[in-house]
Amino acid sequence: MTSTAPRLRFAPSPTGYLHVGGARTALFNWLYARHEGGKFLLRIEDTDKARSTDEHTQVILDGLTWLGLDWDEELVFQGARVKRHQETADRLLAEGKAYMDEGAIRFRLPPGEIAWEDAVHGRISFQGADIKDFIILRSDRTPIYNLAVVVDDLDMRITHVLRGDDHISNTPKQIALYQALGAPLPVFGHVPMINGPDGKKLSKRHGATAVGDYQHMGILPAAMRNFLALLGWSPGGDREIMTLDEMIRLFSFAGIQQKAAIFDMTKLEWMNGQYLSMTPAEDLYPLVAPQLAQLGVNGNRDAVLKAIAAVKTRSRTTLDVARQVAARLDAKHVVVDEKAKKEIAKDPAGYKASLEASLAVLKATEWTPEALERTLRALAEQKGVAAGKIFQPIRIALTGGTVSEPVNELLYVVGRDAALRRLEAAARET
Repeated sequence: MTSTAPRLRFAPSPTGYLHVGGARTALFNWLYARHEGGKFLLRIEDTDKARSTDEHTQVILDGLTWLGLDWDEELVFQGARVKRHQETADRLLAEGKAYMDEGAIRFRLPPGEIAWEDAVHGRISFQGADIKDFIILRSDRTPIYNLAVVVDDLDMRITHVLRGDDHISNTPKQIALYQALGAPLPVFGHVPMINGPDGKKLSKRHGATAVGDYQHMGILPAAMRNFLALLGWSPGGDREIMTLDEMIRLFSFAGIQQKAAIFDMTKLEWMNGQYLSMTPAEDLYPLVAPQLAQLGVNGNRDAVLKAIAAVKTRSRTTLDVARQVAARLDAKHVVVDEKAKKEIAKDPAGYKASLEASLAVLKATEWTPEALERTLRALAEQKGVAAGKIFQPIRIALTGGTVSEPVNELLYVVGRDAALRRLEAAARET
């Protein structure tokens, strides 16, 4: 089944959160649909009434929306289509293609080979004799998955079924049903599983597996989308950071790899850091401000924006940004780390003397980044030491760490009065 405008779908079960594997599958379908100028449809497979909940449905919808995966046409709920599934099972029964078995309807699987050209794996073949007849309608008249999914995909005019390769064993049963109904087959493609760093299927033992968890960790949706796209798909070359338009333009089934993908949290955080660096402070503000409020910091917008701009290039998540902004706007959030403590311990007297010398010249300096840098470099030259010997004690006193934006920018962001107070307190306490 092919057409000039392909129709693809994502069909999650609302029995839990949106798993990163499901999100990746949704993304691949969405990218292909957008690349080909087709439709991306969403179907909620809620036939398991005991485990399906409205809350889980909403979590799935929220996760897709956060990732920017909009769907075309009206949302379909499989549970509302049971009558249609029953009618199809009854039709197969009436045509002798299924039979009654203890009150259930069992599909009569034809003998011989069932094969298809998989869009990812190439030709895949099964023998009907190895699969055996299977139930399509239970004795209580509720449909089995393989029947429901075929009926729904036919009615939604789905042309391409792209899903995880754990569904490969379902595909011959579904092909047999398509053929029994006299319907053309869609293009089937099965994408590789996502494994953890240990090579085993990604699960909670590896850390967070829900898309919503990464949102709460401070991962940007654009970074998550870019990261998921590269789990099992390659655009060719060494390209890693891609705009959404680039992903849409480059996406193809040919680029989907057959081997399992590895979920690397370090890589995700690195990629998120790249996106944070590229994102204007104004766009990060709505994400960082609530996190600052949770930390008890309520700086004015201009001060927060100035601090975000200073720290975002050295952050991995928006939580990192918030913590660093908090340290710059409120001394209560400055925690001296172990590396900084060791630095001070090497020469506490020198650390104290450097701070006192810096204080003396900073009090008389115009508070602009340019003037602050000139003043501190002149002090280093006067003392006959490298500029770092002057900068580092200030950095530690103001942030508690040994790495930050340039010290002149740091002083400017913290502000004159607050910076001088902190430097005086640090010199006193050493």
